[in-house]
Amino acid sequence: MTENRLKSHHEPLIHITKRDDVGLGKSMLIHFVGILIALVISAVLIWTITGSNPLQIFKSMYEGVVGTSIANSGINKKYMESVHIMAMLLCISLAVTPAFKMKFWNIGAEGQVLMGCLASAYCMIEFGGKVNDTVLLLIMVVLSVLVGALWALIPAVCKAFWSTNETLFTLMMNYVSMTLVSYFIMVKDRSGRSDLGIINERTEYGYLPEFLGRDYLSNILIVAAVVVFMFIYLKYSKQGYEISVVGESENTAKYIGINVKKVILRTVAISGAICGLVGFMIIAGDKHSIKPSIVGGQGFTAIMVSWMAKFNPLLMIPVAMLIVFLSVGSKFATSAFRIDNSIGDILTAIVIFSIIACEFFTRYKINFRGVKKGGKS
Repeated sequence: MTENRLKSHHEPLIHITKRDDVGLGKSMLIHFVGILIALVISAVLIWTITGSNPLQIFKSMYEGVVGTSIANSGINKKYMESVHIMAMLLCISLAVTPAFKMKFWNIGAEGQVLMGCLASAYCMIEFGGKVNDTVLLLIMVVLSVLVGALWALIPAVCKAFWSTNETLFTLMMNYVSMTLVSYFIMVKDRSGRSDLGIINERTEYGYLPEFLGRDYLSNILIVAAVVVFMFIYLKYSKQGYEISVVGESENTAKYIGINVKKVILRTVAISGAICGLVGFMIIAGDKHSIKPSIVGGQGFTAIMVSWMAKFNPLLMIPVAMLIVFLSVGSKFATSAFRIDNSIGDILTAIVIFSIIACEFFTRYKINFRGVKKGGKS
């Protein structure tokens, strides 16, 4: 008896243990409860700070994403814009995922996409009207993919052969790419301004054609194909298996005969190539111009989407939808109700923080002193 009391005094009041696999159903329930709690907290915050009806704010967020009315065709422009933003974010998330599964922390997706934009813009300006438009689009996509892959390979080579820190290296490459785009704009535009961007004056060249009469649909279909490809590649291909093994342990990979350097270079090149493809879609299928801020920080947001989806390409779809709903919807709602934009950012942060907290509770269990399994003390 005395021994048990002494032991209980030395035992911590709270200790955390790792859970077994909770299963998909229980994990979804935990996340649902977490998001519900986040919405309740957000509603209380909205009412306390602004005095507005939280339900009206949430309704306005929904309208900001899908539009206030649905056309006879069933899909309006606002909805297509939101889906397109989601698709671009999803594609960048897919791009960084192979490198992340290999534990190569590619923080340079923003710069790799920007270099893809630069390659497409250069082709659009230099070759527009000089070659057939189909040939121009092929040149743009090939060059964008190659430039994106080569830009990503620079830190990959240094990591594979000299064990440099890829996190800092890829992060710094973002700023180099922004500087290159600024220089390109000043040279081509000859205005001395790098913040205005270059608009393609030959508007009939280098544009992705509309599909079924819908804006952005070509880009969305390309992203859908990338989702299918990446899911099959990571889950069922030999190279996907090698990525997983290298990510778990490089020593194990070497022991079973995997060429680790080759896997690193190949995987990061694929990551950069998909980022370059996104750059092509931004220029040819959306903006038709280029400036240093054209990617809009999505390269960094994509890191969060990939991690929250546990590197699963299919799970990234609802995660990207949630992020876009929060970001686009909150901007529309704060503008409509004339409240500070920071309120929208706070609401987004609350929901994202709740999802991260849910990840903790799906992996770990909190135990209290004196409480045993079954609830008996």
